[in-house]
Amino acid sequence: MQVGIDARMFGPAVGGGGLGRYVEELVRELGKLSHKHRFVLFRKSVVGSQRSDFRTVVTNVHWYTLREQLVIGRLIDREHLDLVHFPHWNVPLFLRTPFVVTIHDLILLEEPRSAKATTRHPFVYALKYAAYKVILKNALTKSRAIIAVSAYTKSSILKFFPQIPESKIHVVYEGVTIFPSPPHPPLPPHPPSLLYIGNAYPHKNLSTLLTAFSQFRESHPDVKLILAGRGDVFFKHLQEEAANLNLSNSVEFVLNPSDQHLADLYRQASLYIFPSRCEGFGLPPLEAMSFNVPVVASNSSSLPEILGDAAVYFDPRDPHRIAEHRVGRWQTHLPLRARPKSHLEVIALRFDEDRVTSDHARPEQCWWCFDGLAQEKAPEARATKAYSLYVAGARAEQQCRDCDF
Repeated sequence: MQVGIDARMFGPAVGGGGLGRYVEELVRELGKLSHKHRFVLFRKSVVGSQRSDFRTVVTNVHWYTLREQLVIGRLIDREHLDLVHFPHWNVPLFLRTPFVVTIHDLILLEEPRSAKATTRHPFVYALKYAAYKVILKNALTKSRAIIAVSAYTKSSILKFFPQIPESKIHVVYEGVTIFPSPPHPPLPPHPPSLLYIGNAYPHKNLSTLLTAFSQFRESHPDVKLILAGRGDVFFKHLQEEAANLNLSNSVEFVLNPSDQHLADLYRQASLYIFPSRCEGFGLPPLEAMSFNVPVVASNSSSLPEILGDAAVYFDPRDPHRIAEHRVGRWQTHLPLRARPKSHLEVIALRFDEDRVTSDHARPEQCWWCFDGLAQEKAPEARATKAYSLYVAGARAEQQCRDCDF
């Protein structure tokens, strides 16, 4: 089989922290698995060497543009692929090649405030938002299968698009990134710190976090808050808010950190805090747990599903409860401070139980599925089922490897 992957968002530096990381890890893990199928990666550039069964088609077409709709579909169709995987909803409307799509979240529908977070002229944004809804519906309707990164995302799809058959949506959890090894010599001593890593879009709820931290700091003046993410207009607004709250000396902004810098931030953190109102999955808290950092998180959307009992939760709408009842008590909170296993091991056990369900296939099942379905007459049908299992297996393999089972 010939399988295409829209990998234009490859890597956090290109596609952003969440989507870029997802595409990078997916391609990397697929490259580690033994198979007899060929892959075509549609990327913005070729970096380094690749396996003989991976071929790259370079295209400089950016996502969320009219040019993407006019050019990418024809480019993919010319390759005569059996199937193509889109790791995001931005599927060309006139694509003829069978495809599978990953849906990470429907935040633009769930969170109207985030949907309106833009620097564009209101008329231009209204057009783009209308286009988003049309393209999303097309991707969900015409896809041969849908990969949802959590049960919450699956339920969100069914809520907004009840006409989509539930059996078409496959829940495949994401794995945890392996960060660089500890530097030598060890990092110098540092003051207690609360850490947040991610973007600063409104649904991330960082304004509420700043308000909560201003209250928390009254009784804990030695603690710092570190906010790390992509330098953009949203982080600039947060810097202004911090200054208005007289927090300039207590809040540190780390913009565009490298993976090595992210690893250092996790190692130095006393507590990781994730106040988001809406998440399709939520990788940063899991990354923090992989460094054995205690996590407090919002009790909304997918976070209780993903983090389970390895985190302590709070109402993201209440700054006082965040400051006093969760962050203020983390040093003595038993579920955070006294555990027989690391946080990541706790999460790994939950995911292992989930992964044995029908929606989470093992890699060896994927190869059997490819070989068996290759004898069927309907190429689109066999491509759909095979690739659904293939991606599930690749992600399960990554998660299994990362958690050292």
